[in-house]
Amino acid sequence: MAAAAEGVLATRSDEPARDDAAVETAEEAKEPAEADITELCRDMFSKMATYLTGELTDAGLQPYLDQINVIEEQVAALEQAAYKLDAYSKKLEAKYKKLEKR
Repeated sequence: MAAAAEGVLATRSDEPARDDAAVETAEEAKEPAEADITELCRDMFSKMATYLTGELTDAGLQPYLDQINVIEEQVAALEQAAYKLDAYSKKLEAKYKKLEKR
């Protein structure tokens, strides 16, 4: 059986190398990827890391979130002023009607 295994190994090592286009040589595998693809991948992974750590969402949107908070506070203050004006105008209307009856 050992002789049969040696015979199979001998025939395989004697076979010529295949010239398939899909088979990559060791030299080709060691060559770096194209510079533009490499840079694109670096940029993509950098942005993904930034997004996943929350820095992009927090840092990029924070000024807008602050503006929204300020606007909400202003709207609440305007709403309170509108209620006060409405109450005051109703008081004035009641006083005017009272004076008109005299």
